Parts: sequence; C-alpha cells; structure tokens
Amino acid sequence: MNDQKPAGGMKDRTQILFVSHGGGPLPILGDARHTEMITCLTSLSQKMVRPTAIIVVSAHWEEDSVSITSSAHPDLIYDYSGFPKEAYDIEYPCKGEPALALKLKHALRQNGIDCRLDSQRGFDHGLFIPLKIMYPEADIPCVQVSLVNTLSPRDHIDIGRSLQNLEYENLMLIGSGFSFHNLRAFFSPETNDARAHNESFEQWLIDTCADSSLNEPEREKRLVEWEQQAPFSRFCHPREEHLLPLHVCYGYAGAACNEHFRLQILGKKSSMYLWRK
Repeated sequence: MNDQKPAGGMKDRTQILFVSHGGGPLPILGDARHTEMITCLTSLSQKMVRPTAIIVVSAHWEEDSVSITSSAHPDLIYDYSGFPKEAYDIEYPCKGEPALALKLKHALRQNGIDCRLDSQRGFDHGLFIPLKIMYPEADIPCVQVSLVNTLSPRDHIDIGRSLQNLEYENLMLIGSGFSFHNLRAFFSPETNDARAHNESFEQWLIDTCADSSLNEPEREKRLVEWEQQAPFSRFCHPREEHLLPLHVCYGYAGAACNEHFRLQILGKKSSMYLWRK
C-alpha cells in the first residue's frame, strides 16, 4: 500500500475506487481464493467516508454510447452461468438514483460525450458483488454506467474527466473490473512464465497509477498506450473490458492514486486503487 498526495480536481469528499471484483459470484459463495479481496473491500468500506450515492462503471456492460441506469428500483442481472443455485438467489435491493443519473447525462453531454438513460436495465454482478461485500445493508443508492463498445482507452479517460465538475455531495465512483483478466490462465496450471507475465504487468500498472513523480501527461499516455507499453499486456488482458473501468477512474481523478492494494485473487496477482479527497 502506498500513500500519495491527495488527487486534485474533485469535489470535497469524493472518493474513487478501482476494484478487482473477482470471479463472478465466487466471492459471495465463500471461495477461499477471494479471501484477500473480501478482506480488502471490507477494510476499505470501514475506513472510507460513507457515500451518499455510488456510481459504478462495470466491465460487464458495453453499449454503442455511454448508458446510465435511471430506474428508481432496478432489478439484478445474474450475468454469469454454470454456478450453483445460490448464485442466482443473491439479493442486493439497493435503490437507484434517477436524479444522479440525470446529472451524469448532463455532465457527459456538456463535454460532447454521447450518452443515454436506460430505465430498463438492472444492476449486473460488477455492481452487486463488490457492494454486497462493502455495504451489505444495500442502503446506499446506486447508478450503473456502461463502457463504450469501441473499448478506446482515451475515450474512457475522457468519460471520467467529463464528470469532474459533477455537483453531488459525498459521491463515490467505483470502477469495477479486474487488473488481471485472462480466463484461460485462471483455470490452467501455473507456470513460471505465466507468473512472471502477471507480476510484470501488475508492477507496471502500479507504477503507472501510483508513482507521484510522473506528470499527468506521462501517466495518461501510459494508460492510453497500455497495450504497447505494458509488459505482456495481451496475456493479462486478451480483451480490455476489465481494465477500462480503471481508465474512467483515472480520468475522474486526474492524478496519482492515494493508495494501492496488492492482492492475490484466483491465484493471480491483482490490484486495487483508491483516490480520495
């Protein structure tokens, strides 16, 4: 864990967290390979300021343009398969926040970003799995935001940046993805090469997000060019949808993270990042 200087450009009591959310519903089902993840998220929820509302950018929702849940009472989407029955009985009855959804839409459009409200879509497991660990009472209203299916790193940084002047007291933004997301590697025997590839990429990502000696144009360039610059980038992310919520978080924060957390999840080195003001 590294403490850095507070991030600038945010409203007071804004907190931004990139979460490596683990494998489907497994953290809730008692899978031992998620112990460090659960411990980290539980500890974070206890030491962070309790938010008035939470925005979650989920790796599990992609649209042609940024889409925002606007229902006051969204359902849950069990967007996984092959798990025992209890995985489909998970409940997280938090409310939506239509007023915040509307503010998000206005903020994005004012910055030239195409977006729309979606009153039908519910919350997927990118939202309800980490939040069930952090805030099990489900008493904080939430809004979920999609990725854009072009999967452009720069576009997702711009999405985050467009929210910097959002007026909403005591807001939390969570980017819900995974710093390592090679499904085949999760379920294959560990090799020395695979371990080295995972560790090299993780160190590069931590250096990129946490090194306060980098200026922001340098940090942004690294994140935009992650595929070319990061070691073993496509081994760790054959497809980048689980990394891009981090880009939204960085765009919103515009600075080095305040803290980072090194974890072992599903047998792989993983990380989480916190910015706070």
